[in-house]
Amino acid sequence: MAKKKISDKIQAKARKVKKSAPEKEIKLPPKVAKLISYLLKAGVSHDLLRHKTVYTAYDAAATMKKKLSEMAKSLLIKADKDYYAVILPADHNLDMEKLKKIISKAGGKDIKAIKIPGEKVMTEVLKVKNMAMTAFGGLHDLPVIAEKNLEKAKKIIFPSGGFNYSVEMKLKDFVKLENAILGKFGVKRKKKK
Repeated sequence: MAKKKISDKIQAKARKVKKSAPEKEIKLPPKVAKLISYLLKAGVSHDLLRHKTVYTAYDAAATMKKKLSEMAKSLLIKADKDYYAVILPADHNLDMEKLKKIISKAGGKDIKAIKIPGEKVMTEVLKVKNMAMTAFGGLHDLPVIAEKNLEKAKKIIFPSGGFNYSVEMKLKDFVKLENAILGKFGVKRKKKK
């Protein structure tokens, strides 16, 4: 698709979200515009959602009045020397041992060390602000591993890489686009009484 057409489509998405006049140019944050361009080029059906500034999937769910199980949170994981984008429902915690087994099986080699690297790594390696990682590993040349429990929701709301926007789409479209590995490595959080 020509660069001009992509730019026009990004503007159309921005106008739809903000409900602005068609002739007014809307400036999306660069990371969000890059994501929308990526999705448009791939021909993936999605909705761009604008919301108040949030820093966590939990806050995004509260702001948009959505269930935590419909919200995806993304984590950067280092397994030995490789990095992965790991996607979980917001109401799940990560079980590192289960994830280690999934990565080992998918890669055909035994993973010795797995961890969540510090914020400095995210900033330097991925060129993103702290906590503003998108769920779309393809934008960062990262393999994606998604929690199988995300399949329970009709649509999932994914972080966009910006603090005021999220992307809603079907999980099957996300998995196909990202060539994601589905596995069970999340543990549902217990509700506080």
